[in-house]
Amino acid sequence: MGGDDARLRAVVSLAQTMAAARTPRGSWRAAALGACEALGGSFAALSVWERERGQLRVLVNAGERAEGEEEFPDAETYPVHQFPEIAEFLHERWAGGGEPDAWVQTADDPVEGLPGAGVRGYGGRYCWQRVAALRRRGRGCCVVAPIVLHGRAWGELYVARPAGVPAFGRKDADFATVLASVVAAGISQTERLEEVRKLAFTDPLTGLANRRAVDVRLDEAVEQHRTEGSVVSLVVCDLNGLKRVNDTHGHAVGDRLLERFGSVLSRCGAMLPGALAARLGGDEFCLLAVGPEADDVTRVATELCERAAELELGDGVACGIASTGDPIGPVVSARRLFRLADAAQYRAKAARSTKPVVAGRDDEVLRLADAPPKSAHDRRHLRGSRP
Repeated sequence: MGGDDARLRAVVSLAQTMAAARTPRGSWRAAALGACEALGGSFAALSVWERERGQLRVLVNAGERAEGEEEFPDAETYPVHQFPEIAEFLHERWAGGGEPDAWVQTADDPVEGLPGAGVRGYGGRYCWQRVAALRRRGRGCCVVAPIVLHGRAWGELYVARPAGVPAFGRKDADFATVLASVVAAGISQTERLEEVRKLAFTDPLTGLANRRAVDVRLDEAVEQHRTEGSVVSLVVCDLNGLKRVNDTHGHAVGDRLLERFGSVLSRCGAMLPGALAARLGGDEFCLLAVGPEADDVTRVATELCERAAELELGDGVACGIASTGDPIGPVVSARRLFRLADAAQYRAKAARSTKPVVAGRDDEVLRLADAPPKSAHDRRHLRGSRP
């Protein structure tokens, strides 16, 4: 892309698309695609520097990917010692607090052990591993722009062009440096939004999801059940004996009990792929699973009850389950599933059951869930009747 006006529009577009992204992955993808288009590339990648592991980890590959390149790779990493120009960047100190310059590498640069015409890349940095990678993937050149966040090396922006087209020049390298600064600002904003989101959807004591997060995910899950037929299961738990622990040992000990049960819930939830473990408030917790069969959820809930009974303090847990995989009738709203799970938990607590009570396998649960609450105590337990 040539011309100052066109490049200015590209910078604005990049900033806007990153700001509009709703998730970190969306922000990374917007950064890579925006930079790729701005520089007239065919492929772009965004990578983060993992100091503790001494490696560069690829977050996203965008554009025309070569064989084996995944859009969001799980384990595409590169040891920093193999890339001397990265090590130089990571340990560089920038005079006046300026940003480090981008540099260009071409497939015509020499590969270690092979004859070459000399280093032609701009920026004074050279890495034969990058040259070899360009050749292996059919690319003619790349521009690498370091990303600095909060005054520290964060990672790099990489944009490539295919073989047979004009290579990046000095102006492209300078423009890539500007784009890297825009990307850094976008990443910083995404991190702040993620922190706010974490605070909004996380229980501060246990670190589990909170009621707000459950409401959002359950609405999505029920819609998925309606459109795709996915099995949605909700396990609602009431930790027995918390008040006695608080009255006898103090609230600090009660908080430790809540934390320990939260850990047990999290470990059991990990047995159900993608399950959300949450604290609804006070002594009430839940597991939300989308996909696993109802019997698998019941099996995990049974183990949860057994592990909770082994905690040093407290009196185990009352556990109720409602799953669309059981005969509970049509579930067209999150409210319905919540009422059924809560009614099952209420019945388990009243019966002092050491095993979960399952809606649809206990007819009394269905009657309890469908009957109007008779008292404030009942209304508190059937909290699924939210507006």
